[in-house]
Amino acid sequence: MKTFLKILKWMGIIVLLIIGGLVAIVYARHDRHFEAPLPDIKASTDSAVIARGKYLVYGPGHCNYCHGTNEEVARMKQGETLPLAGGYLFDIPIGKLYTPNITPDPETGIGKLSHAEIARALRYGVNHRGEAMLEFMSFQNASDEDLAAIISYIRSMPPVKRELPAKEYNFLGKAISAFVLKPSGPAATPPQSVKIDSTADYGKYLATSIANCRGCHTPRDMMTGAYIGPDFSGGERFNSETGGKEQYVSANLTPDKESGHIAGWSEEAFIQRFRRGRFYAGSPMPWESYGRMSDSDLKAIYRYLQTVQPIRNHTGPTYIPADSTKQ
Repeated sequence: MKTFLKILKWMGIIVLLIIGGLVAIVYARHDRHFEAPLPDIKASTDSAVIARGKYLVYGPGHCNYCHGTNEEVARMKQGETLPLAGGYLFDIPIGKLYTPNITPDPETGIGKLSHAEIARALRYGVNHRGEAMLEFMSFQNASDEDLAAIISYIRSMPPVKRELPAKEYNFLGKAISAFVLKPSGPAATPPQSVKIDSTADYGKYLATSIANCRGCHTPRDMMTGAYIGPDFSGGERFNSETGGKEQYVSANLTPDKESGHIAGWSEEAFIQRFRRGRFYAGSPMPWESYGRMSDSDLKAIYRYLQTVQPIRNHTGPTYIPADSTKQ
């Protein structure tokens, strides 16, 4: 009996040592730093470039959907154009994260950052401190000209002095930062420019490199962010933006005749759906920003979606009420 108890004691000590070692490693590694290129991209004061940047920021890029306080984002969703001074709280399983102030304030915003440092954050997911950023943005494959336009516009905004809380990773967040989180760069060398028209090629660029349609309408590993299913086949579940218990399911956007959500839609019907805007208050879809897109851009996205591989994936209703049994 004594021998058995002694074995249990040593097994307990070994388990505690292993756990203690893992905890120590997590705390030693969670603030890892990374190297990434500094793109040769410069801001412009040209009014046409700034106008293009504003269109991308408040339209397909939907930067206004996150870079304000929760109250400001609600106002921007209603059409107001406010400075992007950050402060939106993402209270998620890995901790509490606040979006940064991206106005040109030199103390609390991006005023002291170089154009290249801002471009590196957008393209490679590495901030000016060398930290990997969570993949909330989808500009890795944006053209040099569009990155320059976005930076030009945010440089032109009025500076707003707003101190924001630092991110608060819990232990799970620190573990993910230590072992999983890493920068995500472009899939290939991004284009210097793209031709703006209503073709499927430009629609692909918008849907995958600016508007992030692929990011929500493609199955992903929620721990790593990796794509794990066919592009645009839908089926991802999202919690309510308003804190409600209902859920939202991303639609299958492929042209599969049986399960494709928009397979029977005309081009005009597709455009008009965006013009009608939000049906449900808690939907994670940035309807208000996408509603600012031009008819030409919406046509391009529609035409591109008609070219993707049809995938039979019955995703069911896009809205699941809180009291539904379909959980």
